[in-house]
Amino acid sequence: MATYEDWRHCIVDLCKITPTPDYVAARIAELRDEGNSATQKFVEAWGEAHRVQVIAWFERMGDELTGVSAA
Repeated sequence: MATYEDWRHCIVDLCKITPTPDYVAARIAELRDEGNSATQKFVEAWGEAHRVQVIAWFERMGDELTGVSAA
């Protein structure tokens, strides 16, 4: 995925995941935990730069869900 919109489409429309603040917070926590085996597998498959990008996308999604505006 190259853009937030593409990534969000994959999560919401294709995977049929309804994002909630709790879901987003859990994904961010997991991806930030470099000792987590799922995070390690993610980095092996997608790379460190993509992990960082996905964290930022989840943060943006969380902001959208809570009505926080990015300044």
